[in-house]
Amino acid sequence: MESLGYLLLGFETALTWQNLLYCLLGVTFGMFIGVLPGLGPTAGTALLLPLTFALEPVSAIIMLSGIYYGSMYGGTITSVLINTPGEASSLITCLDGHPLAKQGRAGAALGIAGIGSFIGGIVSIVGLVLIGPFLAKQALNFGPPEFFALVILGLSLLLGLMGKSLLKGVIGALFGLSIAFIGQDQSSGIIRFAFGQTELMKGIDFIAIAMGMFGLSELFINAEENLKGKAAVPSKVNGLLPKKEEWGPSMKAIGRGSILGFLIGLIPGTNSVIPTILSYSMEKKLSKHPSRFGKGALEGVAGPETANNSYSGGALIPLFTLGIPSSPTVAVLLGAFIMHGLTPGPTLFQKNPDLVWGIIASMFIGNAILLVMNLPMANVWAKITMIPFKLLLPIIIMITIVGTYSLNNSMFDVGAMLVFGILGYLFKKAEIPLAPIILTYVLGVLLEKTLLQSLTIFQGDVLGFFTRPLSGTILSIAILTMLISIVASIKNKRPVTEDVEM
Repeated sequence: MESLGYLLLGFETALTWQNLLYCLLGVTFGMFIGVLPGLGPTAGTALLLPLTFALEPVSAIIMLSGIYYGSMYGGTITSVLINTPGEASSLITCLDGHPLAKQGRAGAALGIAGIGSFIGGIVSIVGLVLIGPFLAKQALNFGPPEFFALVILGLSLLLGLMGKSLLKGVIGALFGLSIAFIGQDQSSGIIRFAFGQTELMKGIDFIAIAMGMFGLSELFINAEENLKGKAAVPSKVNGLLPKKEEWGPSMKAIGRGSILGFLIGLIPGTNSVIPTILSYSMEKKLSKHPSRFGKGALEGVAGPETANNSYSGGALIPLFTLGIPSSPTVAVLLGAFIMHGLTPGPTLFQKNPDLVWGIIASMFIGNAILLVMNLPMANVWAKITMIPFKLLLPIIIMITIVGTYSLNNSMFDVGAMLVFGILGYLFKKAEIPLAPIILTYVLGVLLEKTLLQSLTIFQGDVLGFFTRPLSGTILSIAILTMLISIVASIKNKRPVTEDVEM
């Protein structure tokens, strides 16, 4: 009942005309980002961060959250109509969505995807309402050792799940940590890795890194691919509802996808691709006619699309309650919190209830807006993909340069963004994942701070972490996860080596 009262307080905040406007802008920008092939929620959120600089914190986070879950909707449209995923999590939708479109059933595919996305989003928000405050209260008992253990767990899960190569994941993680340590040490005041440059004494701004690594690098990749490919012609959308006999299996897929996506969102280090893959695999195994999958099975669209959007709500729980980002996009949101003077974690629900519950309430509103926007306007959104990339590229780059410069009125930040954009492009070409870089950068300061505080408590005894039940348990899980990741990586490489020798 207490959560219900706070939720009503949140609706009072979210239903002001300013916040309704920013929610509408956020989900609209999110749809636009999702429809544009290749950008996705992480790049889109990073690119549009500068738009929130002058806003109140609650309005800024409402808008950025709208971009986050709005982009999850947008990627579906191009996946179905032109077989081009707007973002990575929509890749699975292409398997059955586009075959349905070629059969003249694009409307049914988009309709069930929109309904499933709405239900999955609402289920995850309800879970956030019910579980979030409880976890926040439990987390108030956490001390520095427990937070350090949580950060290690998040990093271990990330390395175990990101990229084809564990070594490349480690390279990305170490690179992110090295960037995080640039500037003045909070404990001793010593200047590190500044190399005599006064601009580096305060460290490199998060926005410059995020916009460069995710935003510019994606633009460079898209520009390269655009020179090689040809624009596709979207299919027509006729009829937005499934057949009578398809409702039952589709709704069961939506129910399973809602729970699966939400649970995976709770796990630090995951991303929205994982629940869509697991959901598709589950639906195919549970189907009485698995041979239909890949040829136009509606459940193959309903399950993954629901899991995709349910994941986005679940992924916010570790951020709100523990201050731990569970995915690269949520890491960008964490940076936005910090940029606006807010500290996500156990005290956020107590110190800023109007902000937290306002954001949660706005997600109910945003999902309703997206349901209306996603179905009748599908043809309109698809036509965005027909805009020549040579027109979009200079406009987006100009916006990123102006936005980065407005951070501190500094050309150094613009230069840093360009450098990290080129680095991001090179890392992608080398298949070094960017997720470990941005996550370890965001968590690096917290990692160092909690480690030093913990060692002070334990008087320098590293084994002290295992004398506390909670921190010891979490660290043990983290170590076990890392060992499993290393063993799995070695086993995956062994057959390749044997084939080469033969």
